[in-house]
Amino acid sequence: MAAICVFCASSRTLDQRFLDLATETGAELARRGHTLVSGGGRVGMMGAVAAGVRAAGGRTLGIIPQSLVDLEVADLASDELLITESMADRKTIMIDKSDAFLALPGGLGTLDELFEVWTTATLTLHSKPMTLVDADGFYRPLLDWLGDLAGQTFLKPAGLELLSVVATVPAALDLLESRLS
Repeated sequence: MAAICVFCASSRTLDQRFLDLATETGAELARRGHTLVSGGGRVGMMGAVAAGVRAAGGRTLGIIPQSLVDLEVADLASDELLITESMADRKTIMIDKSDAFLALPGGLGTLDELFEVWTTATLTLHSKPMTLVDADGFYRPLLDWLGDLAGQTFLKPAGLELLSVVATVPAALDLLESRLS
């Protein structure tokens, strides 16, 4: 099956519902036979997704910069852990090693990764499918703002349409799988 990169929060102070969403995402990835590509961290949602994959018998590939390994946040239980020199290198390798991208709720790091993948797609540097899980309207303000950008011609509608938005993880994976086949 596919290598699916999941972007999500790595905060240690999240509500349990976000950690549960991440764990369920990991389990669903594994049930469907996909490999998880992640930022290689063991904390927050990032750690929960990886743990969910492994608990369901799936495979994980973590990609993490040395500076985060030094902070002792690396997911050393990863089936494969690639250590990079920088965050920029991490994103490049994540894009190269992934067949598709799924974004869960997150903060600046999640948005940075999502926008990197999305921007490179708008520049036709890759044609890999991307979907955003807007669980409980988490991303609604951002999506409204992006719609306003498109309305003011700062963002082409075709670029906006490259990112699919769904409400649930199963819907996200169904959509990604349909675009991978």
